[in-house]
Order: sequence, then structure tokens, then C-alpha cells
Amino acid sequence: MYPMWAFLYRNENRTRMDALSRKQHWEAVYQHKVLEQASWYQATPDTALFFLQFYQLPGTARIIDIGGGDSLLADHLLDLGYGHVSVLDISEKALERAQKRLGQRAGRVTWIAQDVVDFKPVEPYDFWHDRAAFHFLKEAEDIRHYVEAAAFGVRKGGILLVGAFSTDGPNRCSGLDVVQYDEEHLVACFQPYFQPLQCVRKDHLTPSGTVQNFVFCCLTRV
Repeated sequence: MYPMWAFLYRNENRTRMDALSRKQHWEAVYQHKVLEQASWYQATPDTALFFLQFYQLPGTARIIDIGGGDSLLADHLLDLGYGHVSVLDISEKALERAQKRLGQRAGRVTWIAQDVVDFKPVEPYDFWHDRAAFHFLKEAEDIRHYVEAAAFGVRKGGILLVGAFSTDGPNRCSGLDVVQYDEEHLVACFQPYFQPLQCVRKDHLTPSGTVQNFVFCCLTRV
């Protein structure tokens, strides 16, 4: 059985956003977008924190936030006493903004300015978190690289939590088309490396008052 990404977007006439243009796009977004006005803004990342607590991740757990940008998850993780926190984002500007906000505490976080499809983890993670990065990947090759990076980077028995726009959610975000997922297809992308634990749907209310429906799937590395 082939993984789900093997069947996605086989149209050879499609236009591909290469790594350079993808980086330029997000640098421009973070150059002009104020965090509290961004559609993805959350004062408290409830879903990530719920699963961390539900699966009783200890303070020694190694946690990476994929596409974390200048979100507030790192702040909350530090507040909770987690000592091995990494944030990866394609935008250096986003990471700079997060570091400035955290001040001296920024030195307690590992910052990785890189496109996730090029990411080669150098340490095993206990918890891989992605809220709204994966659904921007539309090419089968990019999805494959992402899945293989997660499979290599998450230790056996570790947790992968990925959130994407559901089939009831938007089909565009920040000027880009996204891939909408239901629970079955999101889980299938990560098999056979990961097996599902549970999936939930969550409504996110943007600062402008728009409701975005997400599907979050929590999986374990096998």
C-alpha cells in the first residue's frame, strides 16, 4: 500500500512554488503582518497544550514546533518548564520577532530558520507539533520530504500532532492555496511510519472574526 502523498497532485502542468519563492513569500508576510492581527494568532495554543498534558510529556521532553514562526507556543512551553524547545520556520523575520519578544528567554530555545521540506533533524524529538504548516505543501515530493523528516526526527513511541484546515475549512490562507484534509487522509499521509491515536476538529476564531475549521491528528511513531 502506497502512502497518501504518492497519489496527490500528479498534474504535470501545475505551477510549483520553489523553495526560494516560498521563503520570499513568508518573509514578506512577517515583514508587514502584526502578530495579533494574523489569522493564525492564538493567545493560548490550547490544542497543543491539551495533547502535551494528555500524553503526560515530561519537562525533559524534546519538543519541536514546525512552522512556529512568532507564535506563542514557545512562550507557554517555557512557562511550563520544558527545557528542550525548538522552533522551525522558513522565515528568519518570524523567528527574529519571537526572539525579540522572549528577550533573555530566547536563549533557552533552539531556533531553526529552514524550509521544513529541507529539514534533516539532528536529534530525536518526543513531540513534533505542526499547526497550519503542513497544509501549505501541495506537491507530492514536498509532502514526502516532510513525512520522511518527521519519521526520522520523532523517536519511536514519540508523538506527532499535525493540524490542517479540514474539508470544512478555508482553501486559502495568507494568499496561498492550501490542501484541505479529513481525518482519514491526514492520517494516511503519515503511514506506515505513524499510527493514529486520535483526531479532533477545532474551530479557530481569527482576529477578524472569521471561523476556520481545523482537523488535528495525533499520531505515534512506530
